[in-house]
Amino acid sequence: MREEADFDKSTDDRFFRYYLEQSESVETIGRLERLADLILKTLRRERPAQPELHCDIADIGGGAATLACVFARAGHRATCIDISTDLLEVGRQRAAAENLPVKFLNCSATSIPLPDHSMDACVVPELLEHVVDWRTVLDEATRLLRPGGFLYLSTTNWLSPRQDEFELPLYSWYPARLKRYCERLAKTTHPQLANYGKYPAVSWFTYYRLRDELAARGFDLFMDRLDMIEVRTHGTFKARVARALQRVPLARLACQFVTGNTLILARKRPDSAVS
Repeated sequence: MREEADFDKSTDDRFFRYYLEQSESVETIGRLERLADLILKTLRRERPAQPELHCDIADIGGGAATLACVFARAGHRATCIDISTDLLEVGRQRAAAENLPVKFLNCSATSIPLPDHSMDACVVPELLEHVVDWRTVLDEATRLLRPGGFLYLSTTNWLSPRQDEFELPLYSWYPARLKRYCERLAKTTHPQLANYGKYPAVSWFTYYRLRDELAARGFDLFMDRLDMIEVRTHGTFKARVARALQRVPLARLACQFVTGNTLILARKRPDSAVS
């Protein structure tokens, strides 16, 4: 595991401006509100005896705290964790402007200074692909979650030719050696290839790979995109369509090829001995 001093916590100004614009867009806020609603609905469904949940949520790689603020507005205790000092400062200002009690931690996702079993949900959005030691990120999220808590991951999708990480066509299907070459270019002479991010994507995943990784850490109740649509839109026509597609052979696999990212929601088993 790398020491904290090894990480560059600054942010390229071009990426910073791009990120701020995106994080404040109506599209982004709407997407994150839907994500928060999905996680809270799933928690309520699993805990019917607690209709008024007040949850502890860790947004790992939360940047400027857009999602953490969504949870805080709904009355939950949110912690925003990010390596970027600059983005966290923006998050602090946003939370302070609304008097939202969001906690901020400027640290690596591979070593989070929070107690074991202190969270009801951990959200890891578009982060895992940027961390070389990504399994340690999963270990940290597992450690933080209480038994019965939920982990949400969104990351790259190796199966799909669509991706947003590099300004290169079909990049997810490039051979590993060519990807390493492009990563070096993005970190040195051609930062525009990865939109000026300090840590360009280095790992590519499938739902099935992450499912197996999480199963080994004591997780079950796996959901992919179709399951999430059904939960979030319960009782609607869209939910019925999602349920019907789940019954079609190979429909789940087909969805993985046509969507640009991998989504997975899993529950840490209540009897899990994995810390």
